Amino acid sequence: MKFDTPAGRNPIDQLKVVGKPTDRIDGKFKTTGTAPYAYERHDVAADQAYGYVLGAGIAKGRVRRIDTAAAKKAPGVLAIVTTLERPRMERGMMNAAYLFGGDEVQHYHQAIAVVVAETFEQARAAAFLVKVDYAPEPGKFDLAAEAKGAPPVPGDSGEGSGGNGEERVGDFEGAFAQAPVQFDETYSTADESHAMMEPHATIAAWNGDKVTLWTSNQMIAWGHGSLAKILGVPKENVRLDSPYVGGGFGGKLFVRADAVLAALGAKAVRRPVKVALTRPLVMNNTTHRPATIQRVRIGATKDGTITAIAHESTSGNLPDGDPETAVSQTKLLYAGANRLTAMKLAHLDLPEGNAMRAPGEAPGLMVLEVAMDEMADKLGIDPVEFRIRNDTQVDPQDPKRPFSHRDLVGCLKLGAEKFGWSKRNAKPGQVRDGQWLIGIGMAAAFRNNMVMKSGARVRLAGDGTVTVETDMTDIGTGSYTIIAQTAAEMMGVPLDRVVVRLGDSAFPVSSGSGGQFGGNSSTAGVYAACVKLREAVAQRLGINSADAVFADGQVRAGNRAVPLGQAASGGEVSAEDTIEFGDISKKQQQSTFGAHFVEVGVDAYTGEIRVRRMLAVCAAGRILNPKSARSQVIGGMTMGTGAALMEELAVDTKRGFFANHDLAGYEVPVHADIPHQEVIFLDEVDPMSSPMKAKGVGELGICGVGAAVANAVHNATGIRVRDYPITLDKLLDRMPEAA
Repeated sequence: MKFDTPAGRNPIDQLKVVGKPTDRIDGKFKTTGTAPYAYERHDVAADQAYGYVLGAGIAKGRVRRIDTAAAKKAPGVLAIVTTLERPRMERGMMNAAYLFGGDEVQHYHQAIAVVVAETFEQARAAAFLVKVDYAPEPGKFDLAAEAKGAPPVPGDSGEGSGGNGEERVGDFEGAFAQAPVQFDETYSTADESHAMMEPHATIAAWNGDKVTLWTSNQMIAWGHGSLAKILGVPKENVRLDSPYVGGGFGGKLFVRADAVLAALGAKAVRRPVKVALTRPLVMNNTTHRPATIQRVRIGATKDGTITAIAHESTSGNLPDGDPETAVSQTKLLYAGANRLTAMKLAHLDLPEGNAMRAPGEAPGLMVLEVAMDEMADKLGIDPVEFRIRNDTQVDPQDPKRPFSHRDLVGCLKLGAEKFGWSKRNAKPGQVRDGQWLIGIGMAAAFRNNMVMKSGARVRLAGDGTVTVETDMTDIGTGSYTIIAQTAAEMMGVPLDRVVVRLGDSAFPVSSGSGGQFGGNSSTAGVYAACVKLREAVAQRLGINSADAVFADGQVRAGNRAVPLGQAASGGEVSAEDTIEFGDISKKQQQSTFGAHFVEVGVDAYTGEIRVRRMLAVCAAGRILNPKSARSQVIGGMTMGTGAALMEELAVDTKRGFFANHDLAGYEVPVHADIPHQEVIFLDEVDPMSSPMKAKGVGELGICGVGAAVANAVHNATGIRVRDYPITLDKLLDRMPEAA
């Protein structure tokens, strides 16, 4: 199905099942521990052995020699595969680092061997007996030191943010110089880890020259092609199966060392091998969100009209990596005739920087939305009003290109009303609750809406059961449920008559999970397949498909009503299709919007920050399942709070690695850190987006919330912290008098 004109009235608009706050149909498996995650697939292959990955102990250089003699003699050891035994293997899709093979070390904890043994404990013990001789080389590990010489480079997150190294509209320098009110500040954000609950894990088994991997991966089609390329085998000889993913946040978009080394280990011992990356390897061997240094300049008239805006960001990565696209939202969020955005990239020999939830917008809005507050302070204008004055309904870089639907102002006004913004004391440090200084802050939220080609197969059985098959994944987002809701709505059956099967590369290729495109795109693919199935069913029943109504488990036309399953009485009816999006998104800018409001308390004596209240108002098209959508938004709000207050991979700038590479040293928010969170979705649809008239929402929740926390801390204390995260040491010596 080609989607190249705005969606008209269709069966989804009935909203009998779609749009209802529905419990996740996989929830019972998650809560009872029966959901089969990758490392726990004990039943898929008999006689599984255990692999333990050994990571490089240097950050840059070469491996001279690997002595495995003692390790091979250790109890239970079946085989050891080392990087020196094979040439460097091809890189997978969108990887900047090589995963295995050859003697070159690109970053700390790059995989150099896998030890395979009868038990995990035996494999781990033997790994510590492997002796490695390195030839270390000097590396570059300090972004601040390398930033000055970093050149502008183009970059693309692959998720809707990116652009040229430098982009200009009008004359920024001239307009900024002439602006009556000017703002110019520099900020920094930290390296961050995905820190997902389930580590990267894979079970691999060979059958002749064919390999199956039960793995944890967000993008099955990408992983399928990448593994075939890396292993050097035909694509048809590789199968991936990933029905449940215990969190990914972008860290499992691409194949990592667990999958490659499980496959190599299984080939070496001729039996299935399972590999899970330890937490230090998750943080140093896989990808992370790169740190940034960002400069924002804003020029405005005294009435608060922006006349010049510039946002420049510098990040670091391996030589073949991309920059963090932190300036992209600034091209679209606010009006202003004279504009400059720039992305600079420093060469660093740290682990690979790559996609993490809302790449680009998450760190970019943490900075831009604090800068907007600081400019509002300079102007003496309320921060909400300042943003409203500079709203735009067209792309500021191309005024002939309107937004398909944009209600940022609606989000800001409703959020301000619901949160009690009018009661906020604009003068910092004036509100107290016992020993706590109380502050309120806000920020705008923005995330581009992407759509991706996505396919599905839908089958009707004689008992009226509808089965959906697609390689779409559920990474904790609720894919099973919204896909089931879509099929139920289209085929006119209750939700319990739909079976959803996900995550298998043998199924039709979907959009996969990432970039906030998964829910909208994958359900649109199911919609397309269901349109074909409806036509096939009508033909079987001798009904004109244009007249057929699918409802209550029946197909109706005129005075005739036939049970749906009757169409399959002579055999199953099956249909497969793919939604393909035309250039409709090029004609109108498609984005999602929101507003975050946060109240914090800051201990007047210790500087401890406690978040007290949070509200997000979101405008993201039709909300397919308000219950799971809310879960996605509050999850994003939690991650944004972590980025604002605690999350930071500490770089050892001498040895070139992340020193706090576990969940004891790398702090993430826990339940005690997060108060009640409220989410409001504006009632809207966007026919330009898809037949579902929906948009993505899973990453909008993290966009801007860090800035709202920072702005609330300033309102509470009068202290502006421009170096994230906002830790106690950045507050204590600047706190107002406690008495």
